Amino acid sequence: MRLLLKIWLFILAGAGIGVVLSRDTGYVLLSFGNYTVEMSLALLLLLLATLFVALYFGIRLVVRTLHLPHDVRLWKQRRGSRMAQQAMTRGLLEMSEGNWRSAEKRLVRFADRSETPLLNYLAAARAAQLQSAHDRRDQYIRLAHECMPSADVAVSLTQAELQLADHQLEQALATLKHLRSVAPRHTYVLRLLRRLYEQLGDWEHLRELLPELRRRKVEDETDLQRLEVRTHRALLEHAFLANDERRLSMAWADVPRALRDDPQVLGDYTGYLQESGEHARAEQLLREALRKHWDPVLIETYGLLETGEPGKQLSHMERLLSDHPDDPTLLLTLGRLSLRAQLWGKARGYLEACIGRNGSPQAYHELGQLLERMHEPDKAIEIYRRGLSGTGGPSPVPLPHDIRKTKVNRPMLDEQPAAPAPHGAAPAHPEPSSG
Repeated sequence: MRLLLKIWLFILAGAGIGVVLSRDTGYVLLSFGNYTVEMSLALLLLLLATLFVALYFGIRLVVRTLHLPHDVRLWKQRRGSRMAQQAMTRGLLEMSEGNWRSAEKRLVRFADRSETPLLNYLAAARAAQLQSAHDRRDQYIRLAHECMPSADVAVSLTQAELQLADHQLEQALATLKHLRSVAPRHTYVLRLLRRLYEQLGDWEHLRELLPELRRRKVEDETDLQRLEVRTHRALLEHAFLANDERRLSMAWADVPRALRDDPQVLGDYTGYLQESGEHARAEQLLREALRKHWDPVLIETYGLLETGEPGKQLSHMERLLSDHPDDPTLLLTLGRLSLRAQLWGKARGYLEACIGRNGSPQAYHELGQLLERMHEPDKAIEIYRRGLSGTGGPSPVPLPHDIRKTKVNRPMLDEQPAAPAPHGAAPAHPEPSSG
C-alpha cells in the first residue's frame, strides 16, 4: 500500500512538472573546463530523476544484501517459533489424550526454539512422570531451571508436586524446605507441606504448621478443625504407645483449650489415662466436660470408666437425667453404672428404658446378661433375640417412679450380692443363687 502511494505521488509530480515544462521548455547550459553541454530543462530534470531512482534502488539493494544474513536468521527464528508453538499445542493435546510418550517427544523437540521453553520442559516432566521415567523427569526439571532461573518457585513447585505424586517423600521434603526459604508465605507451598506431613505421619511438624495454615486461610475452617483433631489424636496416641507419662501429659498440654472438650480427643486421652491407671483423673476430666456441654459420645465413654466408685459416678450422671430423660445413651450409661454399683433393680429399669427408646445393641447384651444372672433365662433369650433382629420395644418403657431416688434396689437377691460383668467379662463376685 505504501509503495503504491509512492508511485502515485511520483506520477503526479511528473505530470505536474510536464505540464509546467510544456508551456516553457527552458534552456540549460552546462560548462566544465573546455566542455559545454546544452540541453532543455525537461531533459535535465528527466536525467536527474533517473539518477535519483537508480541511486535509491542501488542503495536499497546494497543494504538488503548486507542485512541478508540477519534476515535469514530472523526468518528461521520465526519459522522455528511457529513450529515450536505448533509442537507444544500438539504435545498438550497428546497429554490430554493420554499419549504420554508422544507428548513428551513433541514438547521437547522444539523446546529450544519455543518462546516459552519453561512451559515445554515442565509439561514434558509431567509426561515423563506418567511413564515412571524419573531420570528424564528430573532432567526436564533441571532444564527448566536453567532456561529461566527467575522461575525457581514455579519449577520447584512442579518438582514437589511430582515427587509427592510418586511418593518420593524425602525428596519432596527437601524441595519444600527450599521453597519455604524462598517463598515462606506461599499458600500452595503450605498446602503441599500439609499433604507431605500427613503422608509422613510427622504430626509434630504438622501441629507447628497448623497456626500458619489457619492464619493464611490455606484451607477452610471445617477442614482445619478436622485436621487439628486428627493431629492431636495422633500425638496423644504416639505418646501413650511410647509408655511415657510425661510425654502424654505434654501432648495433652499442647492441645488447645477449645479442643479439649472434643469428644474424640477427650475420649482418647481419658482412655489412655484409664489404661495408665489414672482413673480418677479420667473421671474428673469427663465429668467437667459434661458439665459444660452435653455430648452422647462422652456420656458413653463415662459409662465405661472403672474408677472403683461406681456409686459416685452414678450420682453424677443421674443429675443429667432431668434434662435428658429419653436419651438412650444416657440410660445405657446409667444401666452400666448401676450394674457396677450392684444396684440390680436400677440397672434393669435403666436398660429396659434404654431398649424401649431404640437403644443400641449393647443395651440388649447388658440386659440379657443381667436377666441370666437373675435366673430368668426365657426373658434373657427373648432380649437376645430382639437384639439380634434389631427390633426394640413397641413403645417407650416408662422409667420406674423411684428409679432416681432409690440407692439400693436388689429385688432378685436372696444371698450375697454379686456384680454381673458387663461386656461378657467374667463376674467379679459370685452369681446370685437360685434359692
